[in-house]
Amino acid sequence: MGGVRSHRALGALNGVLAAGAGLATGELAAAPVRGEASPVTAVGDAVIDLSPAAVTRWAIEVFGSHDKAALRAGIVVLLGLAAAALGVLAARHRPAGPAGALAFGAVGVAAAVTRPGAGPADALPSLCAAVAAGGALALLTARLRPAPAAPPGAAFDRRRFLAAASSTAAASALAGLLGGRLRATGDAAAEATRAATVIPPADSPAAAVPAGASLDVEGLGPFLTPNRDFYRIDTALRVPRVDAAGWRLRIHGLGVARELTLGFEDLLRRELIERDVTLTCVSNPVGGDLVGNARWTGVRLADLLREAGVRAPSEGGRADQLLARSVDGMTLGSPVETVLDGRDALLAVAMNGEPLPFEHGFPVRMVVPGLYGYVSACKWLRELELTTFDAYDAYWVARGWAAKGPIKTQSRIDTPGPSRSPRAGTVPVAGVAWAQHTGISRVEVRVDGGPWQEATLAAQDTVDTWRQWVWHWEATAGEHELQVRATDRDGVVQTESEAPADDGATGRHRVRVRVEP
Repeated sequence: MGGVRSHRALGALNGVLAAGAGLATGELAAAPVRGEASPVTAVGDAVIDLSPAAVTRWAIEVFGSHDKAALRAGIVVLLGLAAAALGVLAARHRPAGPAGALAFGAVGVAAAVTRPGAGPADALPSLCAAVAAGGALALLTARLRPAPAAPPGAAFDRRRFLAAASSTAAASALAGLLGGRLRATGDAAAEATRAATVIPPADSPAAAVPAGASLDVEGLGPFLTPNRDFYRIDTALRVPRVDAAGWRLRIHGLGVARELTLGFEDLLRRELIERDVTLTCVSNPVGGDLVGNARWTGVRLADLLREAGVRAPSEGGRADQLLARSVDGMTLGSPVETVLDGRDALLAVAMNGEPLPFEHGFPVRMVVPGLYGYVSACKWLRELELTTFDAYDAYWVARGWAAKGPIKTQSRIDTPGPSRSPRAGTVPVAGVAWAQHTGISRVEVRVDGGPWQEATLAAQDTVDTWRQWVWHWEATAGEHELQVRATDRDGVVQTESEAPADDGATGRHRVRVRVEP
């Protein structure tokens, strides 16, 4: 029995080593093609696209900005388990090894060639991965049998097996390292372009943030969110590295009188404006952190659309949807009426005083105050098409999200949090509230379902940014529940009806706090 178990364990090890060889070879083969064609990335992107909306929402709620890393890790783990099972099977039936490797390769090929912008060459990494995995598994499985010259009944040569396993692992590591180096070399041009980019001073700079807009309360985050801390939610398993030197934006479609094609330098030569705008993800749960405030620099989107001859529907325009396409194939649709209504909708080129980070859309992304990101904040932008909501469902709309996405009034308690136990006495309760492009007029807090108490609002920067607030609580010892609600400048009170809606979650943030004597 022990010998059978040992043989199975070695078979499982063979499968894992073969899978490692395949993945490393696929990454190496993807380097001269494109990163999106690597087997793990291609399959991961396909999984994201095919996942039901409920699964996508769950992943974002559980993993937040780390959802892509979790998906990539999950794919590798599942592949490892499947490879181990295939190795055990191949130890008993040798043809099963190459057949299984080819089946996995076929899945990778199908995923790669159906990605946006894919060509025939995108199949190559998965094919190479399948051949490498199948060959490695066949070699290692053969080493679990006695050598051809061994006498009848002899056991397999352990030294011979260990040499083959070690060589396979070493070759995989070398291929993976070389693939990483080649991928870094391919990204170098884009990174060098970003490093050399100098954003001209804005022709219309943002007003200085009022002195009272940022409250000095421990546990309350800064008014402007640093780039490194800004949330990132998108479907790109691998962050696109776009070389700004070759980047082009095309504006075309229904009602466009003069089609425009612009390069990055063309945008930098235009009038640049600088504005503070809070962005919010539609998947942000009540009290969540998928919201951030930054200073954006860019070109007014309305100016470009007017130059192309676009008119709003209320002015007789033919298109009611502005469809943005990313270099990775993502599509987001914004209402034309909204982007032309006078708000500071931007094609942003800078974030908090520096060129956009690659994770946030370098070289150019959209920023539209008052709309959730899934209908407005297209990163790595390459195309703007004027169309209608009837004619085309953008990516998230096709998956059940609402077509238009105005941001709902929300508020959040940042301090005290559930992990902090303040002492009885005066305790500052503080957080942020937002109703982008409408503005916040009031924030109220209550304890244990008691009467609402009005909080002190920080100075308002603009109606497009969140607003900090604080309320000084005379806390008594014991367990308490804090609840917050906001009222926007139109007099609309944040609803208490709880729903993880596909056009923005609703409800009021509640925090359980234990107060020490």
